[in-house]
This record gives sequence, structure tokens and C-alpha cells, in this order.
Amino acid sequence: MSSSRGGQEQQPTPRRLLRTQTTGNLGESIFNSELVPSSLVEIAPILRVANEVEATNPRVAYLCRFHAFEKAHRLDPTSSGRGVRQFKTALLQRLERDDQPTQRERRQKGDAKEMQSFYKHYYRKYIEALQNVADKADRARLTKAYQTAAVLFEVLQAVNENQPIDSGAIDSDILETHIKVEEKKKIYVPYNVLPLDPDSANQAIMRYPEIQAAVNALRNTRGLPWSKDHEKKLDKDLLDWLQAMFGFQKDNVANQREHLILLLANVHIRQVPKPDQQAKLDDRALNLVMKKLFRNYKKWCKYLERKSSLWLPTIQQEVQQRKLLYMGLYLLIWGEAANLRFMPECLCYIYHHMAFELYSMLAGNVSPTTGENIKPAYGGDEEAFLKKVVTPIYETIAKEAETGKREKSKHSQWRNYDDLNEYFWSADCFRLGWPMRADADFFCQPRKHPFDKNGEIITTGRDRWIGKTNFVEIRSFWHVFRSFDRLWAFFILALQVMIILAWNGGSLSDIFDDGVFKKVLSIFITAAVLKLGQAVLDAILSWKARMSMSFAVKLRYILKVVSAAVWVVVLPVTYAYTWENPTGLAKTIKSWLGNGQNQPSLYILAVVIYLSPNMLSALLFLFPFVRRFLESSTYKIVFLMLWWSQPSLFVGRGMHESAFSLFMYTIFWVILIVTKLIFSYYIEIKPLVNPTKDIMRTPISTFKWHEFFPHAKNNIGVVVALWAPIILVYFMDTQIWYAIFSTLVGGIYGAYRRLGEIRTLGMLRSRFGALPTAFNTRLIPKEKSESSEKKGLKASLYSAFAKVPSSNMEETAKFAQMWNEIITSFRDEDLINNREMNLLLVPYSADQDLNVVQWPPFLLASKIPIALDMAKGYTGNDHDLEKRIKRDNYMACAVEECYLSFKNIITYLVTGSHEKEIIKDIFDVVDKLIRDGTLIRDLKISALHALSNKFVDLINILMENKQEYKDKVVLLFQDMLEVVSRDIMVEQFSSHLESSHGVSYGRSENMKPSDKQIQLFASLGAIRFPLPDSVDWTEKLKRLILLLTEKESAMDVPANLEAADD
Repeated sequence: MSSSRGGQEQQPTPRRLLRTQTTGNLGESIFNSELVPSSLVEIAPILRVANEVEATNPRVAYLCRFHAFEKAHRLDPTSSGRGVRQFKTALLQRLERDDQPTQRERRQKGDAKEMQSFYKHYYRKYIEALQNVADKADRARLTKAYQTAAVLFEVLQAVNENQPIDSGAIDSDILETHIKVEEKKKIYVPYNVLPLDPDSANQAIMRYPEIQAAVNALRNTRGLPWSKDHEKKLDKDLLDWLQAMFGFQKDNVANQREHLILLLANVHIRQVPKPDQQAKLDDRALNLVMKKLFRNYKKWCKYLERKSSLWLPTIQQEVQQRKLLYMGLYLLIWGEAANLRFMPECLCYIYHHMAFELYSMLAGNVSPTTGENIKPAYGGDEEAFLKKVVTPIYETIAKEAETGKREKSKHSQWRNYDDLNEYFWSADCFRLGWPMRADADFFCQPRKHPFDKNGEIITTGRDRWIGKTNFVEIRSFWHVFRSFDRLWAFFILALQVMIILAWNGGSLSDIFDDGVFKKVLSIFITAAVLKLGQAVLDAILSWKARMSMSFAVKLRYILKVVSAAVWVVVLPVTYAYTWENPTGLAKTIKSWLGNGQNQPSLYILAVVIYLSPNMLSALLFLFPFVRRFLESSTYKIVFLMLWWSQPSLFVGRGMHESAFSLFMYTIFWVILIVTKLIFSYYIEIKPLVNPTKDIMRTPISTFKWHEFFPHAKNNIGVVVALWAPIILVYFMDTQIWYAIFSTLVGGIYGAYRRLGEIRTLGMLRSRFGALPTAFNTRLIPKEKSESSEKKGLKASLYSAFAKVPSSNMEETAKFAQMWNEIITSFRDEDLINNREMNLLLVPYSADQDLNVVQWPPFLLASKIPIALDMAKGYTGNDHDLEKRIKRDNYMACAVEECYLSFKNIITYLVTGSHEKEIIKDIFDVVDKLIRDGTLIRDLKISALHALSNKFVDLINILMENKQEYKDKVVLLFQDMLEVVSRDIMVEQFSSHLESSHGVSYGRSENMKPSDKQIQLFASLGAIRFPLPDSVDWTEKLKRLILLLTEKESAMDVPANLEAADD
């Protein structure tokens, strides 16, 4: 490294820090990607700046990396961090390799002067030039420039300490510049959507009155009790005060500040009627956002019978500020909660206590224990909320998850997010306290217990681990019955009724017979037995959750079993007394209890009492709005009524479909089940009754399996073999009927909604012209005067959408945004590649110079080559060729767009006065021939292929857009002019040129010798090249090259079947 002293340049030995090196080279990618070890994260900005300035000044980049190396050595001198030794070795190798080459490229005498010169240059070029910008992209570049300038000054200081310049100090103007940079750096911070610093008031988004109103409301910090040691800063707001009081992270505060402002402005701008004062936040918007934000929190407080902590002041001027503080606090908790967002009721618990602390601080309440004003329990230290509130709960989650991964545990032996969140569905969660007790049961982990052979924990003492709260999964085949118990019970009862009817005559009218009706009533006894089985099964499958169940839940399971057992006894007894001469089991029961008087009404009364809960459920099913109200209610009588039918849970209450949806759902299943039962009765059950009677009447003379059936008088084994497959089919054919009915209903619904109308890519291409109209008709709201479209089934089945005409660009522009979002999402999901995406995209902004509808290139693929081939050998008139081209709408659009784009590009590129006149005259002649319909008769269009090839070469050069290709552009223009003049427009061009300019192309009788040396398009300023850097130009050229060169294979995009099906 060299330095300049006394006017002489010296070349001392390159600076090298002796370090213990390790073998191996990590490569240069580690610096280009700024991937540094976690212990050296502070040097990442320096390496980023080095990569940024390397193309401009390699020596400055070297000095930045050298400073990064020195700083890394200070941060970890022993290289003890993971990956630090390898990183420092690779960086040192890079420095040794770049030292001498970068010295030779140095512009100043000495590294200190080089750094000072570059710092001044960077400030002038990247900071002063971007002052007072209004564009968001320029604002982002300015923010980055301030950060880069701060790093460059840090490197400048380090270089000046090692190699001071002649004066021994940094120039005063640089120091003044650095002070400005540091001040602006604090203001120009990265942002997402809203630049809230004072210098960004001229940004377009900050000029919205709704944004300004929300910002002004947040900056109303009047009356807030700031701490004595707080740092005063410009434009502090309510979220800054919350950060100082509760210890939230800085970046979280910045994110939620934008979040809250956008929420308020979004609702504010939608208010109808519009507020009178746009610069003042409307109370309606504030109340609406607050209502949506705290909906779950208020439901949680109501469910646990706790008053919410949203206390508002009595002074009206402070109400808006208090509401904003409550909303900001909630968003800050949510933004910093990380994985606790999967536990919404846990967040409600945290917010409940912190909001009360907020209210107490603002109200000036005094703590009864300390006698001082109430302060937040966890203080306002930096990251206090993350470290003291979020971290303990997260560590509990992590330990539970690790237990489930480390061991092959049962579901009952570890908790997940839902189980931990369910802890906050009970008022017992308040035993956790605030600040939360570290020894609370919630944070306890399960002990290491021995397990029995069934995997059950063998408890050896009190375990404070709370375990599962409501649901414990048990893997068992009995879930097939438990999950569909009502369906199984219904099929069993229906089977019993059908067998009774078939056995007693077979006619459905026989059910009105007194004896048959009494036999049918026996189904309630069967239902009671099934209910007992269900109650016992529920108790068994919930056994593993017994340790965490509340007493009310345990009592419910016990009473369910006892009640079902009582009905199993009561119903058969009362049923026995409905018969005068009972047989079978009824006779046995009556003999036990005595032959009393027959009382059929007693059984009917028992059945009515037994069915009363089911009748209530059916009533609530018919009126879902009543059930929704009862489930969301907190009245004790409602709790008691619902406690018997379902467990009390915080989630899932009042979540029911509308009455119409329930009606359609019920109609579907009623028709399905009635059809199934009719089929089963007449095809399966009834035909077996007579054969069964015949078999049962046939006596057994010799029965070989007398050991199993010693007293058998009938061939019961044959009956079982006969009925077993029928019973099996009876229970299982419901899914067959469901497949049939769902296919029929789905087909009708799909036809009604016109689903699946476009099934292939070919159909998509043929119908694509009608998509913009369909999109605008179905999804774009219309004015009331325009909403006169037909409605109904006929309109849905037979409505056809007209294709968009070539002149209607407004409808296409609306559709293009939605279509491009779909295609971009396909690319983000890697379903298509970049080429396919370019072929499928519609131009975002229609080219106003063309005034034509621009379809996706995949629809126009090979249209231009085909049109050129058609025109090449065509001998008819212009009208017939135009008719053939317009027969394919996409071909007509492609030809028109390519001609207009060709005309637009050539006209833009040619800037010489003489050349512009020639180009203008040529296009005027062509346009006149097109209007007159004599283009083919008067021109030799067989040479269009040559002109097309030259134009493709020109577009390829324009896409590269390099200054050294200007000579090629001139030659291509001359070639295209020669093709037009000598091959296409021989007569028109020569006569027109001679009449307009008095000269013919290629020779002149009156030209001066100096003029003869300058050819067309070769003079200075005759062609505008290179093109300005513009996204619009890039997209235009990219699209044009696709239209001119893509063949039939482009019509098969997307090739990915998943993307094509979507």
C-alpha cells in the first residue's frame, strides 16, 4: 500500500495482519452474497458496500474489505466462533490477491486521499442528485445511499488512522458532510409502504388526506407520561410511547405503525358519506377498525365472564388517543408474538393484562403493594416483551414439540399449539398470574414415567404437568362407529322396521295395523341399547384425558352412561305392558314384574320423554339462527341446556350454515336415503323373507353340529349365510348411492355454473377472445343503469359472451391485470418457466401509439410467418387476401400489431430530417395503398420475408442496446431501405423520391463532394441509438420478437399439466 508524504510516492510493504490461518478457500461467493458467520454480523454492511462500489473503484472496495477484516479480528480475535476461522482465511486470501492490482488502478496518491475523493464523489452523485425526490424508487435509493455513505466514512476514518494524509486530519467539509449524513440516516430508514420521515412529505402516497389524518392522529402524544430518560426525537407518536413503556422491538414498531395507518386510511377512504374534514381521522373509521380488531378479545372476555380492559376516559378529547393506544398495543403484541399467533386466546390473555397496565398508567393508579404509580410488570427495557413474555411460552412449546419428536409417544403424552391454547379457554388460566409465575403448571413439563403394556402412564405421585385439556386422540377402529354414530343407528333402526314390515305382510300400509305398529315401536328399545353403547364408547375413548378433565365434563360422561342404562331398563319394561299376550322377551319381563293391567300410553309417554332432547335438537336444526344465538350466549340456563349435548368450547360456537344451505343439504340427503331404503326394501330385504320362513319351517332331523347347537330346531346357519351378504351390502351401499347422487347433482350444478366448459388448451385459445367480456360481466361491478342483464337458469346455461373487438382496449386492460396475476403466480410456484411466462402475459399497459388489443403471444404464435407465406405466393386481389386473414381473428390482430409496431419503432429511431421525410413518405404510400385495397397489386410483397429478417436482426440489436452496435444499426436501416426500394416499392419509391427530392437513391447530379461521402442514416444524429433505459421499450421489443419468431410449439404452453389444468 502506498502513501504520499513530502510530495513523493512511496511503495511500502503491503499491510498484512499475521493470523493463524487454516487451509481451504471458501471462494468469492461468500463476499458477494454477504454470508458471514453469526458472530461477525456487524461486518455484513461493510462487505455489501465493497460489492457495491467495486465496479466503480476497486481500490475503495479493497479498503472496505480490509477494514472488514480488521473489524472481524477485533470482534473475534481467537476465531472461536463457528465458521470464523474459515471466513477470515478466505477474506485474507482475497485481500492478498487484490492488493497490487487495485493499487495500480488508484487515482490518488495514497489510500486516504483516494477514500476522501471517492466519498465526496459518492455524496455528490448519489445523495445530492436524489434530494427532494418524489418517486418511491428514488426514495429507496436515497435511503440506501445514506447507509452506504455512513459505511464509507467509517472506512475513511480507519484508513486515515493507519495512513494519515498530509494535514493529519480529515477535511472539514467531509466532516460537515458526515454530520449531515448521520442526521439524515436516522430519518431515512427502510420502510414497507409509507415513508414517514419529515423529508418524504412530497411522496405521492403521503399526500392522501386519509393517510395524513391517520398520521396526525398517531402523533397526538399530548398528556402521555414519558419517562425522564427517554430520547427526544422528531415526530414521535403513540407507538413510540408504547415501545418506551413496554419494551417492544424497534422494527416491530415501525412495521405496525405502517400497518395501523393503512388500516385506518383504508376504512376512512371508504366511508359514505365522506367526512367533512379529510385531514381529521373520522371516528366512524376508528370505531370500525377497533371493532374488527378486538372482536375475538371481547368474545373471549365474555366467555370467561371477565370485564375487558378497554376502559375509555370520560374526557371526549382523549377518547380517540386512548383507542389508538389500545389498537397499537394489540398490533405490537401480535407483531412480536412469532409462533404465539397460533394461540390467539393466549394473545388475548397477554393483551388483557397489558391493556389494564396501560389504562392504569394513564389513569395514574397507585400500586397497593409499592405505593407508587403502576408501571408495566416487565418494564420498558429493550426487547423486554420478547425476552420476558414471548420467550418463556415459546420455550414451553419447543420443549413439548421436542418431546414428541424425541420419543415415540402417544398423543396423550405431549401437547401441541392447540392444547396449550385451550388452557386459556378456562378462567383457571388467570392462576398463571401477571407477571406470569415461572413455577405455574402451564410451564411444567411431564416427568419421566414408566408405561404399562398399553402405553398408559403409571403415575408415581403428583405430576404438575397439565396435559391435554379437552381432546385426546386415540387410534381405534371404533372411531368408525363413534364418528358416524347417528348414521349407523339410523340404518340399524331402518333395517329393523323393514324386516318387521316384510315379515308381517310386506305392504307399507301394514304399518297402520295395530299389531304391526306395536312391533315397529320396539325400535326405541333398540335405539336405547345403541345409545348405551355410544355412551360407553365415548367414556372409553376419552379415558386418557381424565386427568385434565374438569369435574363438569367427568360428571357429564358418568350421567350419560347412567341415563342410557336407565332407559335400557325403562323402555323394555313399559313396552312389555303394551301387549295383552306378549311373547319372547316381553313375556319374560312381564312374568318378572307381574301381569298387571295393559298400559300402552305409559310406553308412549316414556318414548316422548326419551326423544325430548332429540326433538329439541331437530327444532334447533330447523332454525339455525336460534341455535347460533344460544351457543353464543353466556346465560347459565343456556350453558346447562347445551352442557348435556356438547362440551363447552370457546371455538366453534355459533358456526352454522345458513337456513337455505341447510335446507339444500337436507333435501339432498333425504332423497338419497329414501332412494337407498326403497331399493334395499324391495330388492334386498323383502325377497329374502319368504325363503327365510320356508327354511325356518323345515324341521331338522339330523344336525351334524349338535355340539354348537344342541337344541336347534331350525337351520339357523343357512339363514345366517343367506342374510349376511345382504346385511353387509345394506350397510355399505350408501357410498355407492352417494357417488351416484353427487355425480348427478355436481353435473347439474357444474352446467348451471358453466364449470369445465374450457377443458383443453385448444379450447382456451378459441375462447380467449371472450374471456375479457366474461370477466368484466361477472366480476366488475356495474352501474345501476347498466344492470339489465337476464338472470335465471336459462340465462346461465345459454348465455354466450361476445369476443372483445380490436378497438375496445378498456375491457382488455381490466382483464389483463387479473390474467397476469395468475400467470405470475404460476411462475412463482415454478409451474412454468420464464419463456412460457413471457408467452402467456398480456402487456400490462396498452401501447397508446398502436391503438390495438394486444393478446398474449401464445395466441399469436406462428401467425406472422403464416401470413407472410400466404402473401408470398398469392395472386388474387387484396379483398380476398384480407378476407382470408381476417377469418382468423388472432392472425389479423398479429398482422395489424406488427405493422403498427414496425412503423412506431422506425419512426422513433429515425431522427435525421432528410431520413424522416423519406420514412414518412414510404409509410404514407403504404397506408394509402391499404385504404385503396391495392397493396398486393401495386407492391411486390414476395420480398416481405427479407424485410422481416432484417427487422428481426434490428430488434435483437435494440434489445442488447450497446453503443458499439450503432454501425450495425445504420447498415440494417440501409439494408431495409434497399429491400423496400429495390424489391417491394420499385415504381412507387423511385418516382416518389424523384418528385419529392429531385434525386434518386444512390446517385445525385448536384451533390457536393463532401455530401457524397455521407450516406443515408450514417450522418451524426440521423438515428436515435442506443435507446433510453425503459421497461416499456424492453417489453415492447420482447413481445415483438416473440410475434415474429415463435412457431407452433409456443401454442402448447404451459407444458406443465398442473398449470394447464388450473
